[in-house]
Amino acid sequence: MKVAVVGATGLVGTQMLTVLKERNFPITELIPVASEKSVGKEVEYNGKKYKIVSAATAISMKPDIAVFSAGGSTSLELAPIFAAAGTTVIDNSSAWRMDPTKKLIVPEVNAHELTKDDKIIANPNCSTIQMVVVLEPLHKKYKIKRVVVSTYQSVTGTGKKAVDQLFDERKGEMNGEKAYPYQIDLNLLPHIDVFQENGYTKEEMKMILETNKIMSDDTIKVTATTVRVPVIGGHSESVNIEFENDFDVNEVKELLSKSPGIIVKDNPAKLEYPTPLDAHNKDEVFVGRIRRDESQPKTLNLWIVADNLRKGAATNAVQIAEYLVSKKLV
Repeated sequence: MKVAVVGATGLVGTQMLTVLKERNFPITELIPVASEKSVGKEVEYNGKKYKIVSAATAISMKPDIAVFSAGGSTSLELAPIFAAAGTTVIDNSSAWRMDPTKKLIVPEVNAHELTKDDKIIANPNCSTIQMVVVLEPLHKKYKIKRVVVSTYQSVTGTGKKAVDQLFDERKGEMNGEKAYPYQIDLNLLPHIDVFQENGYTKEEMKMILETNKIMSDDTIKVTATTVRVPVIGGHSESVNIEFENDFDVNEVKELLSKSPGIIVKDNPAKLEYPTPLDAHNKDEVFVGRIRRDESQPKTLNLWIVADNLRKGAATNAVQIAEYLVSKKLV
């Protein structure tokens, strides 16, 4: 099993290598790929050092799977070339997510849709992934009508420049280029990605459109407000869900605790609820603050937390690869 990691030196690419190793993915040959300026440098994987190669070299090596985390323009350019060479591409950028000819996959929700013919598979947006993992079992049981979500998203979702900005501000010095238009330390920004004509940001529209596509149900109404907070390594979401059918709160907790990829941490009497630190470096989605919305019928409030670089990116991509291998689709 030859596996290429395209964007191997970035925040998500580095996490991809960690997750592949931790989950004992059956790699016989690792092919790390990065920009021309990184070619020839080395990355370490599972105790061995591997030289970074160019995309052209990687394509000529015909990997079975290529996991991309190198930005949308790189994916648009290179993914079809890898796919034409017979490689199955799992892409972490937004490039292919809403392409009607490409599958948008969260394994706990819709991996069963994958076939051998899917040569470019899209990994959803980090904030969408953790939300739909929780929505799916609830939708099956109670049928979701509407979702209102507000997010509290880590600076790691923006990248290294944003992490550097946060810590530079914390030290009272601004050395590098800023990732955000305003200070992020001791602040929060209700603005992730670019604003659209309808007043929503691109991140908010991703959550709305991707949820419908992943869950194969355009009747689910979603509205989102996405917020950047000075947190490292975890996205949190306050989610309000209106159902067609009524529910019992204890039954909801039981259902979620038995659903794949979810850990319920919900005991107000002992002040137990998930925080970003709980989710840091974990692959599961954590849920707490599960309670009935007393302002209207058949409506639930809950709090969802996950590590955005892991389940929100690297882990989800590796889980897709694991599914492809287990079903002999590669």
